[in-house]
Amino acid sequence: MLGLGPGPESEFQTPDAEVYMHFLRSHCCYDAVPTSCKLVVFDISLEIKKAFVALVANGVRAAPLWDSKKQSFVGMLTITDFINILHRYYRSPLVQIYEVEEHKIETWREVYLQGSFKPLVYISPSNSLFDAVYSLIKHKIHRLPVIEPVSGNVLHILTHKRILKFLHIFGSTIPKPRFLKKTVQELCVGTFRDVAVVPETAPIYAALEIFVDRRVSALPVINDAGQVVGLYSRFDVIHLAAQKTYNNLDISVREALRQRTICLEGVLTCYPHETMEAIIDRIAKEQVHRLVLVDENRYPRGIVSLSDILQALVLTPAGIDALNS
Repeated sequence: MLGLGPGPESEFQTPDAEVYMHFLRSHCCYDAVPTSCKLVVFDISLEIKKAFVALVANGVRAAPLWDSKKQSFVGMLTITDFINILHRYYRSPLVQIYEVEEHKIETWREVYLQGSFKPLVYISPSNSLFDAVYSLIKHKIHRLPVIEPVSGNVLHILTHKRILKFLHIFGSTIPKPRFLKKTVQELCVGTFRDVAVVPETAPIYAALEIFVDRRVSALPVINDAGQVVGLYSRFDVIHLAAQKTYNNLDISVREALRQRTICLEGVLTCYPHETMEAIIDRIAKEQVHRLVLVDENRYPRGIVSLSDILQALVLTPAGIDALNS
């Protein structure tokens, strides 16, 4: 494992480290809403299968859920739901997953949430982007609906990626904090211990199992020698819905990656000696959600995700550790 330098926290406690925190506190969520974007909303009476096919067809990763009886938004349907459904109901390639074919969204919510219905986490357009980062990381969610308080309409779904892009574009006008020149190893930004990986020969079902048990959003794929050869993310799972191949989860991860119809996130790597600035630039340029930290032999040493980066840039200087709260 990586040798960690002394007191990386102190790098974020200097006055110049607070620029991104102040920048996001002075901008509201509405500022990050694009002038036009696609938003898909599902009624909870819709069949699950149709909902997931619609997500893929529209190229979106999540949709707010509308309950017409309550006349309000009650939750989100995301790829995590699809993973949980497959994980719960998959038996073998020979048995059709009746629950995916027949269940409505509301049936799944009743089964899965079992009465523990949590209120929908959302934000108002007038709230600051700092509040949005805090909410995303604290609640360990990847989608934050921006809901207009008067009309109750969803304007946009904010993500870590959108906020980092906003910072990257408009943050070029503000002075850069010194910690950007430090390496990720020196700053301890990322997950370095107990990184979940999946062998390329493992079946897809094994990957789903890890997604559910470890609550991670991507798995470095390793070969027999233990080197990183790919990345299997939660987002890849939705393509099982598109290709209607979710009935065979016994195929290997290697085969699933080969079958990807569209070019998705490749495995993008970074090294412990690279600076924070270089890593942020790469993530923003490639529009990915994470980089796999590898050593010179391509052995996995960690993951640097958007959550890690936003925690370091925005929340740590404010004295908040939402990642581990």
